[in-house]
This record gives sequence, C-alpha cells and structure tokens, in this order.
Amino acid sequence: MNYHANSIQSYLEALPPDRREVIERLRTVIKDNLPSGFEEGFGYGMIGFDVPLVIYPTGYKPTPGQPLPFIGLASQKNHIAIYHMGIFMVPQLLEWFTEAYGKVMKTRLDMGKSCIRFKNLKTIPYDLIGELSRKMTVEEYVRRYEEATAGR
Repeated sequence: MNYHANSIQSYLEALPPDRREVIERLRTVIKDNLPSGFEEGFGYGMIGFDVPLVIYPTGYKPTPGQPLPFIGLASQKNHIAIYHMGIFMVPQLLEWFTEAYGKVMKTRLDMGKSCIRFKNLKTIPYDLIGELSRKMTVEEYVRRYEEATAGR
C-alpha cells in the first residue's frame, strides 16, 4: 500500500495501529539480529536494511547511487511483507527457512521469490525472522550479489 511516506517515522505514523504494532516489532527483531554493517533506511516505499554506499560504493546496480537493498519490510494491502534478498539468492538459505518455518508454524508458508507474506498478523514467527536475519553477513551478501550480477 502507498502511505505517501518519505521517512520511517512518517511511514509508521500512517499505518493503522494493528499493522504499526506488527511492523514495529518486526523492525526491532530485524535490527536486533542483523550482523553489523547493514544500515536501516527508507526507500522504495518501505523500511529497508541495506548495504550502505560506504561499504559497497557500487550500490544497487539498477538504481545507481542507491544503497544495496537486503531486507525490506512493508505493509501491503492484504499482508505484511518481508523481502529478503538473501533467500532469493541462496538456495540453501531458502531450503533452511522453508524447513524451519514448517517446524514452528502450522500455517502454509506464503512466499514469492524474495517475499515472505503474512496475512494473519497474529501468526508471525518473530523468533524465526530474527534467526533468518542473522544468517547472512554483509560480506557474504555483497559477494553473492556480485556473483549474481556478474556480466550484466
């Protein structure tokens, strides 16, 4: 959903209270678990955790001058979404997450390439999201990104 926000604070303030609570909790879980080097910001209409240009000056190749996105967090029309680029790039990470999700959740995993969707705001596996957030360092992510975009 487009909340016409231009900062994390204005984004959070525009959310309905139930969604704001979930987004704030997910934001805290991700921030508390990300390896050092990632930086929180606001872009593409959502809260993001990126590789800053200080660490990776090339930035996001499709959008020069922008930090390399790693995790995005958004309130969409029918769900809360976590966009995790590592899951998209690393089959073993996707396999781990799929198996771990099945062990802690009774609901079916609703997922696209990098998008994990939560339609029921009461059944979000916060501990699992924290664990997922810890699984990839900045260095590994940049290396994987470089490998995936080589020759483009």
